[in-house]
Amino acid sequence: MTPAELTTLNREVLWAAFAVAAGFGALVQRTGFCTMGAVSDAVAMGEWTRMRQWALAAAVATLGFGVFAATGVLTASQTLYASTRWLWLSALAGGSVFGFGMVLSSGCISKSLVRLGGGSLKSLVVLLVAGISAFATLRGLTAVWRVNTVDRVGLDFAGNADLASVLARAGLGAAPAALLAALLVGGALLAFALSSREARRPASLLAGAGVGALVLAMWWVTGHLGHLAEHPETLEETWLATNSRRAEGLSFVSPTAYALDWLMFFSDSSKRLTVGIVSVLGVIVGSAAVALARRRFRWEGFAGTPDLGHHLAGGALMGVGGVTAVGCSIGQGVTGVSTLSLTSFVAAAAMVAGAVAGVRYQLWRLDREA
Repeated sequence: MTPAELTTLNREVLWAAFAVAAGFGALVQRTGFCTMGAVSDAVAMGEWTRMRQWALAAAVATLGFGVFAATGVLTASQTLYASTRWLWLSALAGGSVFGFGMVLSSGCISKSLVRLGGGSLKSLVVLLVAGISAFATLRGLTAVWRVNTVDRVGLDFAGNADLASVLARAGLGAAPAALLAALLVGGALLAFALSSREARRPASLLAGAGVGALVLAMWWVTGHLGHLAEHPETLEETWLATNSRRAEGLSFVSPTAYALDWLMFFSDSSKRLTVGIVSVLGVIVGSAAVALARRRFRWEGFAGTPDLGHHLAGGALMGVGGVTAVGCSIGQGVTGVSTLSLTSFVAAAAMVAGAVAGVRYQLWRLDREA
């Protein structure tokens, strides 16, 4: 591959990632898909439709990734979530903190990007705070705390710490193990997702299945389109235009931090556009397009000082928690779960638990004010 061909392929990966992210932003703006809203509906009203949408998204992504793994397109060990260490405490602590923070912020990072596309200046503040907090947890003060505390606790595996690899080491072949694990987890999620009439309505199916399909599309972009078995310069296997140099899916905490870093140090020639950075912009653009087309673009500000305080705190918690848990409610709750990573299972469950605590806190606060 010549340098010109490499540049062209890198550009194609970036444009494809932007298109997938724009589709995600448009879909979420149109359907109202929201992880925080799903938990809030279930806790406050006993309404599980949006929670089933989330489960459907995870089911579609998991089943699809199982097919990818079984056919050799992309395996869990080639992704950002690959690790021989099960960081259960990092996932538990980070996920809980992120879940609580997304309730204080009226939505997770992906939802904040979508709401920003619809005119929410509140979400802009949340994203700025979350991005700074995330970068500090990647490389700054809170990164030192993270590495010296929760990241020290974990369980080492002989191979990659994902369910399919565990089954393969138990005696199954790699391909059968990938399919079996995907069918077990994806099938259970699918059964739950489709177990009510409301969840089987076209709008709910579009929201859940659409998000799952877009997660798979991003896996294909980074894991297949951008994959080079041998980079012409380094002679090593690589995945183009990713921050981790591995296959990356839809996720928004660290990418928000990298996007701020890219904007602030744009003139630094070492800073390059990545899939994560263009995904952040893509979600905003896709959401804005739908909001404008449906005449639902509205500028939105804070109601007062308490509202501002809660959103500032929520943004900080999401930045710290999301990096510690290695992903957000989409990045771990759908994208990570699709790889059957054991760490992702803990992170997703912890995010739900943290969000439940956050909703109960908000209900308590409203009762107290009343």
